[in-house]
Amino acid sequence: MSVLTRDEAQTRAELLDVHRYTIELDLTGGDETFDSRTLIRFAARVDGDTFVELKPAELRSVTLDGHPLDPEALDGNRLALPNLTAGEHELRVDARMRYSRTGEGMHRFTDPTDGETYVYTQLFMDDVQRVFAAFDQPDLKAVFELSVQAPQDWTVLANGITEHTDGVWKAAPTPLISTYLVAVAAGPWHSVRTEHRGLPFGLHCRRSLAPHLDADCDELLDVTRACFDRYHEKFDEPYPFDSYDQAFVPEFNAGAMENPGLVTFRDEFVYRSAVTDTERQTRAMVIAHEMAHMWFGDLVTLKWWDDIWLNESFAEYMGYQTLTEATRFSDTWTDFGVTRKSWGYDADQRPSTHPVAPEAVDDTASALLNFDGISYAKGASALRQLVAWLGEKDFLAGINTHFARHKFANATLADFIDNLAGATDRDVHAWADAWLRTTGVDTLTPRIAPGEHGTCALTVDRAGNRPHRIAAGLYDRDLGDDGGQLVLRERLHLDLPQTDAHPIGKRPALLLLNDGDLTYAKVRFDPESFETVRKDLSGLPEPLTRAVVWNALRDAVRDGELAPGAYLETARTHLPLETDLAIVQGVLAFASTYVTDRYLTPEERPAALATLSELCRDLIRRTEDGDNPGLRLIAVRHRIDVAAHPDTIAAWLADGTVPGGPELDPELRWRVLARLAVLGATDEAAIAAELERDPSATGREGAARCRAALPDPETKARAWQAMFGSDDLSNYLFTATARGFWQPEQADLVRAYVERYYADAVAVADRRGPAIADAAGRWAFPAHAVDADTLRLGRECLRDADPIPALRRKLVDQLDDLTRALRVQGGQEN
Repeated sequence: MSVLTRDEAQTRAELLDVHRYTIELDLTGGDETFDSRTLIRFAARVDGDTFVELKPAELRSVTLDGHPLDPEALDGNRLALPNLTAGEHELRVDARMRYSRTGEGMHRFTDPTDGETYVYTQLFMDDVQRVFAAFDQPDLKAVFELSVQAPQDWTVLANGITEHTDGVWKAAPTPLISTYLVAVAAGPWHSVRTEHRGLPFGLHCRRSLAPHLDADCDELLDVTRACFDRYHEKFDEPYPFDSYDQAFVPEFNAGAMENPGLVTFRDEFVYRSAVTDTERQTRAMVIAHEMAHMWFGDLVTLKWWDDIWLNESFAEYMGYQTLTEATRFSDTWTDFGVTRKSWGYDADQRPSTHPVAPEAVDDTASALLNFDGISYAKGASALRQLVAWLGEKDFLAGINTHFARHKFANATLADFIDNLAGATDRDVHAWADAWLRTTGVDTLTPRIAPGEHGTCALTVDRAGNRPHRIAAGLYDRDLGDDGGQLVLRERLHLDLPQTDAHPIGKRPALLLLNDGDLTYAKVRFDPESFETVRKDLSGLPEPLTRAVVWNALRDAVRDGELAPGAYLETARTHLPLETDLAIVQGVLAFASTYVTDRYLTPEERPAALATLSELCRDLIRRTEDGDNPGLRLIAVRHRIDVAAHPDTIAAWLADGTVPGGPELDPELRWRVLARLAVLGATDEAAIAAELERDPSATGREGAARCRAALPDPETKARAWQAMFGSDDLSNYLFTATARGFWQPEQADLVRAYVERYYADAVAVADRRGPAIADAAGRWAFPAHAVDADTLRLGRECLRDADPIPALRRKLVDQLDDLTRALRVQGGQEN
């Protein structure tokens, strides 16, 4: 299959003006394929040649202006349209298309709970070709008119309001939108419908999840309405579509997709087990993020994929900011600092880093790789810094000019910057060059010099070239009875680079750069401040301040400047006193996933697991009064994950509860069983019994993970065959199996598979495409095998095997993480 290049897209956009697609889909033809008939009305500006894209199971017929074209002329995914004359044309395509099991194109899923079947589209980037014929590039916007024939008991959702007669559903024609934004979701949905500001709103999920959606529908709709209203206060342009449906769909690859009028979410967001308030906040943020796309992405769309950051960075920033302003979730930036910025920092220090706004993205395969921590987290951090520098009033003025000038059309980075520049006297173009066209993370280090009469002065060393507007927090120890508390004396507002030393009075106990987390940079401590952090971190008064400190410690571990054991000691000392759930979750996740599993040697790992287990026990004891069920849930989850011996968690599973709560819901039961499988303390019979107890889709995934985790050569061989020897696993079952397969406790058992991994991953990625390639590179990689042989084998694979771009990118990142882990361990790389 050919990927579309930037040059080809520009040439086609100069030639064509696409008016309207009339699409007829028939979903009643069986489990493997569906029928797709497309009429495209378009004009050629001059005489010329072009092509249309399609990935059919069978191309039945093609006519151009009533004249048949040879279906055999389809070359991969391209059908040539030669010798077009200037003027209007009609292209008709009749094809049979394949359903997907990988979350790409038209994904088909049968719910094991009740046997009901659902289909939905995910057409992002270039997957519209899996559903209907299209001139598939974002700057050839058109009106889409869609009809769908479906089984009688199904409901069909689409971008516009739908009406149906005798099993045929017709959607209202869309405004001008891009091909990748067309959406269909069909099946026997459970729906909750309402209206807001004269528009129909809807929530939809599988029938088996109906009780769980109903339990949360008030919260979901409250967030939706609050964000909708807040965006109308911020933006001059009204919501540009005729309805707002949110469908929670199975086996979805992303968190959500901003299809106009029909946002699709992964249906794990319909919670069937207990969750923390931070997880509810995350779901609310995704709602706010996708709604922001209705303006930035859908109303105004990028011209080509090099400007993907204009979609994602804007929605990421606006989602967090609007949620803070409009809902009960008023501390979202702490969660962003803990979970999202670390994603950006990590991505920006790898060989695969790229500018937020790269100069050129050559083709769609390259563009797909840029949906990463840089386009999301770093870009959103840059916008937050821009707002701090410009002021929100000027920022929103520029945004609204951008919407007015480019609505229902396409725009570039240059357009965006010009519109911002028109709203301020500041040099936005220079800011964009420094922030959006460069790579890497600046590092800010304080220098405190003594002055006269016991005073000090601050200068900031900056490793990097970006300008920064930051706050520097000066904290003194509280000399009261409590001790261990730190009191904010002052926040200095600094513009970097700094020309003169800034007087700060007497030396503070802690000087924290980037207090408030308004910029994107790693920060370091002066020696005295670092000692204060080690002793008194939990005494800092604000969670966002503590998040900045924890991120700095995390960075120092990854950079080899702080011993992993010292990080664990700090966590052991201060996390039992932490009140913010996002911080507790983030620190425990880094401590278990990276520190114990990668940065410490196998000999050091048991002691580290014991430390984390004790820490979790402290948190569980602290929450016995029931005042903080979210904190208790986090502690219970991590206590399960780090258990080195099965007795305690096996007793929990047998009793169905943790003493003092919580009761073990399906998520916790599968979590315990997975850890027992790793420890060799359960068997196939127990897994089968649990699956009978929970025969849901999530239960199937839990069983696949547990089976792959059993420390038995035959079960490991079956799991490997399921992942790499056949193509039967869906995207979710592949991921579940991969997550169970590699375990640090089983390194000797699976050692032979480390070498097999590279060839088998390349082969399965070639066969099954980018979604499975991503899963194979992310979840099936032997990340526990921190040694020179793993690194050597990976480098040989990149040199000799030519993996597809999606897998190559993942391997590059994994091998860089492996190199870093070897360095932290003190090992030598080859």
